[in-house]
Amino acid sequence: MAAAAGSGAPREEEGPGGDAAAPQPQAPTSVPGARLSRLPLARVKALVKADPDVTLAGQEAIFILARAAELFVETIAKDAYCCAQQGKRKTLQRRDLGTLD
Repeated sequence: MAAAAGSGAPREEEGPGGDAAAPQPQAPTSVPGARLSRLPLARVKALVKADPDVTLAGQEAIFILARAAELFVETIAKDAYCCAQQGKRKTLQRRDLGTLD
């Protein structure tokens, strides 16, 4: 019996109730080495530090701000493109950005 307990076989960690612990979720990556953020985090951090009201900003906060900015730009660009298509144009113009709903 003692030989079976110390067999050296790797065991999964057990969570509460004796169940095996669930694997940690990982960020979805379709391409190996793909970046999670398209904006350079160093630039976003520099912009955050330029604000005199901000004293500390962690890496997670910088990442969330960068991702929010990406989503904002993406939404604005898609809406402006739809406005240009309604005008039967392929080129975005300034008025397309100003007429967003």
